[in-house]
Amino acid sequence: MQNSKTTVLIVDDERAIRDMVIMVLEKEGFTCLEASDAHKAESIIKQANPDILLLDWMMPGLNGVDFTRKLRRTEEAQKLPIIMLTAKTEEADLIRGLESGADDYITKPFSPRALVARINALLRRSGNEDITDEKLEMHGLILDSRAHRVQFNNENIDMGPTEFRLLQFFMKHPDRVYSRTQVLDQVWGDHVYVEERTVDVHIRRLRKALTPSGHDKLIQTVRGAGYRLSGNH
Repeated sequence: MQNSKTTVLIVDDERAIRDMVIMVLEKEGFTCLEASDAHKAESIIKQANPDILLLDWMMPGLNGVDFTRKLRRTEEAQKLPIIMLTAKTEEADLIRGLESGADDYITKPFSPRALVARINALLRRSGNEDITDEKLEMHGLILDSRAHRVQFNNENIDMGPTEFRLLQFFMKHPDRVYSRTQVLDQVWGDHVYVEERTVDVHIRRLRKALTPSGHDKLIQTVRGAGYRLSGNH
């Protein structure tokens, strides 16, 4: 059960959905805030600084995908963990949601147990657990676990919580190839059901974050096997 200080913002234009999610999460010890559209949600994010955002894809006005893109361009919400709630089940749609900047998605209808598991897993990936003093370095790229920061030449490299965890995992295990399933188990957790293609999307986002510093080539695709981090091109 989460500490009541963990605040979840639920953004959905359907009151019945919001009421159901709030009932489930408050029972688990979360503090809940709610909004019916992106405009109201943006105001709440600025004022209340929630720990995680549950965001409906299909909303009137600004939809969830476009709102996520907008949030990722703001300093206060750049690293806010986001789970997309969606009735869409086509793989292309789900990948588009992730590529907009969402960290995870869950398709409607969903079970309360599955929702809570996804939230807890994302909070762990966001650095709420396993905080160490460890600093990892490769080719001048420095990952500071305690500060939850990645730097090159004393310049910060911005990335989302899942990309941070991916990089942290690979930097801890350089030159070793991991399958998508193994990456899911190690980074997402073996009790969370996530599509393997989700790994590909976050690998692309990690490479994009590392491109300006020239470290994107450290993340290598091993055809038919998976991914590895290696300084040998």
